[in-house]
Amino acid sequence: MRWTDRLIGLVSTLILARLLAPEDFGIIAMASLAIGLLDVLLDLGVNVALIQNPKATSAHYDTAWTLRLLQSAVAASIIFLGAPLAGEYFGDARVIPVMQVLSASIIIAGLENIGIIEFQKKMQFGLDFRFMFLKRIVGFIATISAAFLMQSYWALVIGTLTGRVIGMLVSYRMHPMRPRISVEKFGEIFAVSQWMLVRSSGQYLDTNLHKILVGRRADSAVLGGYTLADEISAMPSTELLAPINRALFPAFVAAKENIAELKRLFLMAQGVQTLIGIPAGIGLAMVAPEIVGLLLGEKWLPAVPFVQILALVGSIQAITTSGGYVLITLGRVRQIALISWAQIGVFVIGAFTILPDAGASALAMMRLATVTIGLFTIFWLLTRALESLSAIDMAATISRPIFGAAAMAGALHLLDESLSAGALPLLITKLVVGVVVYTLTVLALWALFGRGRGAEAYVLEKIRALIAARRKSAS
Repeated sequence: MRWTDRLIGLVSTLILARLLAPEDFGIIAMASLAIGLLDVLLDLGVNVALIQNPKATSAHYDTAWTLRLLQSAVAASIIFLGAPLAGEYFGDARVIPVMQVLSASIIIAGLENIGIIEFQKKMQFGLDFRFMFLKRIVGFIATISAAFLMQSYWALVIGTLTGRVIGMLVSYRMHPMRPRISVEKFGEIFAVSQWMLVRSSGQYLDTNLHKILVGRRADSAVLGGYTLADEISAMPSTELLAPINRALFPAFVAAKENIAELKRLFLMAQGVQTLIGIPAGIGLAMVAPEIVGLLLGEKWLPAVPFVQILALVGSIQAITTSGGYVLITLGRVRQIALISWAQIGVFVIGAFTILPDAGASALAMMRLATVTIGLFTIFWLLTRALESLSAIDMAATISRPIFGAAAMAGALHLLDESLSAGALPLLITKLVVGVVVYTLTVLALWALFGRGRGAEAYVLEKIRALIAARRKSAS
């Protein structure tokens, strides 16, 4: 489901990058950052409250839907009225009408049927996929069609609104629940949601404050390149892991009464995620010049340094993602929230005190530094939350992917120094060499340390099972 979603997003990005200019992306990025900030500051995280509660009744769903609708109405009103302030902050008046039109999308999203949360809660991922795909593909068609006709950033606005409308309509078509206005279970929902609000707002600022500052300190073209670089950088690591995370959260919740099983699931999940996410992020950093030049065009080449730095951010986040879900499962939402806010504090000190005139590249480096600090903080919290879990346990799951990725990076650096070829042959060579070097290094280390029951064994078992199933179907 997630890969289909990102494939559509990637194709859309590649087409739009050819049709639109970096400043078009920058204008939408400015509006989206302001809208996202206001939206998240009012987000009560009712989805998590419902998934975490195994005994949620219709009254809980009604209350959650009501709270989400109230949040959407307040957020949309503030966005519409506050658009001129955002235009003044970013120094671009074109942001104002974009924000005012997009404020309607907040209301539309709030009207979605709350019942579709059951798709994830009950692990009905086939229905989840259908809902996502219909919403995404219609928005994609609307965006690309408008871009061909208008050659303007308004194409992105039209696509967003269309996708939200379709999502709202389809949600009621696919699920029989018909929520009504109610605050009957407000106390229970808010007991979880109050810290989800703190967490989500902290995570948003932690993830986007660097872009907000780039929008202030640079023009729309630079922000457009930076934002697109951030999106591309997330694809190989974060987006590859999103399908696992979507299934992991309810699985962790199901095992939370059995700490030994929860620990086993966590270490396996972390091992598989780092096995995929670390080389994906570092590999993208090593091939960024070829990827950007070939897929986006030469007008986007100034974004290459941003891709290289932010891809490393994605690799580090691949190590921490499953740990965050474990802490939420164990009710440590407050601690997760405090981590995000602590990272924001570190970033603010660096951006406003140490380097008050830092440009886009320096801000990206500061983002990398704060994420690294967050990594060690989450590891420390996990050792306190899960009995018998040690830092050595977690280090063992990530050490081989790190060494493998380092060997891969070294090999690709040597290729850059020694091989003279066009962008496409160089990219293909790098991809082949990178995959081979990483795979052989990880497997050699795994064999050297006794072929333990870790992520490598799990992945190899799945590959063997897949091959066997295909042979059986072919015969």
